[in-house]
Amino acid sequence: MTSRLFDLGGKVAIVTGGNGGIGLGMARGLADAGADIAVIGRNQAKSDAAAADLGARGVRAISVTADVTDKAAVAAMIDRVAHELGRIDILVNNAGINIRKPPHSLEIEEWHSVIDTNLTSAFLCSKAVHPAMKAAGGGKIINIGSMMSIFGASFAPAYAASKGGIVQFTRSCACAWANDNIQVNAILPGWIDTDLTRRAREEIDGLHTRVLARTPAARWGEIDDFAGIAVFLASKASDFTTGTAIPVDGGFSIMGRRICRSASS
Repeated sequence: MTSRLFDLGGKVAIVTGGNGGIGLGMARGLADAGADIAVIGRNQAKSDAAAADLGARGVRAISVTADVTDKAAVAAMIDRVAHELGRIDILVNNAGINIRKPPHSLEIEEWHSVIDTNLTSAFLCSKAVHPAMKAAGGGKIINIGSMMSIFGASFAPAYAASKGGIVQFTRSCACAWANDNIQVNAILPGWIDTDLTRRAREEIDGLHTRVLARTPAARWGEIDDFAGIAVFLASKASDFTTGTAIPVDGGFSIMGRRICRSASS
């Protein structure tokens, strides 16, 4: 019974930003549980490599180049996935960027770029998959937030706004689509060892030391740490779990001291 709860055989998952970092870690977990995967990204070569990695795990995997901030591009992406893989059961809204500047230095174009990539894309993709999931009798949507969904940081105003918005958007969709048997949840990653956070460690003095000091697990997370939570939220095991925001952070969010230093400090 337990194994069937987590079995994703015959399911199809879309993972935006699934060609690297946390997105690839989740995609690997979903593939290992039996789901076919559509990797969505802007870098075709990187997405092709990720699809090959996932295909080697014994599932069908395709790569689709798409700008998930563009309504027409999202619609075309959804149509292609449904045509090539036959259905859509799971959506992981993982695409994201950050521009590290304090509010007084952030340009409006930079603000829009972060908000559109991190938050508007989740709205566009979720709205686009809703008809297919409703017609199929249900589905799973997993939105990726951040510790900045909880805490503030002087160097991440647009990022924090987008990730706070992700949590509230998750709750709204969970309420709106419960009758359609679509569960919508968010994951809040802590400090994970990715290309994005490696750049952060270069730009923010002392970040590495402060993160380790505050994290009870005493390490940075790895992308494979997201395989299990992705499978849980994509499977029947989470059929009565919706509207939640689950930290995956090694305990970072249960500690009291916040990281609020500026990028220039």
